[in-house]
Amino acid sequence: MTAAPEQPAWRRRAVERSTRAAKLRAEERVRRFLDSAYELIAEKGTTDFTVQEVVNRSKQSLRGFYQHFDGKHELLLALFEDTLAKSANEIREAASSESDPLRALRLAVEMLHERARPGPDVPRQLFGGFALQLLVKHPSQVAAAHRPLLTVFAELIERAADGHAEPVSSEEVWRFCLGGISGT
Repeated sequence: MTAAPEQPAWRRRAVERSTRAAKLRAEERVRRFLDSAYELIAEKGTTDFTVQEVVNRSKQSLRGFYQHFDGKHELLLALFEDTLAKSANEIREAASSESDPLRALRLAVEMLHERARPGPDVPRQLFGGFALQLLVKHPSQVAAAHRPLLTVFAELIERAADGHAEPVSSEEVWRFCLGGISGT
């Protein structure tokens, strides 16, 4: 069996150029669908919107929507992943400004806590009912969505552990657990 001849370099460059442009257009269309869904959630205070509402708001076609998403569930999953990825990037950037590894980790924990609290910038519905439903029905998708945050925290914990040689005592662990339970 003979190997297929290698394509000329000009052909590879031409194909790369055309696929790069198509990929950028597809990313822009997806972004418009996501932004429209975010706006609807913010306005309605709920994820009770239709795919048609997202399509109308994005000024795109229903056919285009289904080229990118299987349905509303997949759109909500994309919003969930997008929100977690943005949080991970913001936390990483803020923590990188801290030279002390423990302070960087503390800043990251505080930022994560603030982002997890519902507010105008955090769609409560994505992290309430939908997230719980997703966790029960599709745990692997939840794990994948959280990967950017887990990566940031793993890096920060590793950095803090390298710079902090003292072991944590059982009393410190207990106070941590108790504080989490009692909220003090």
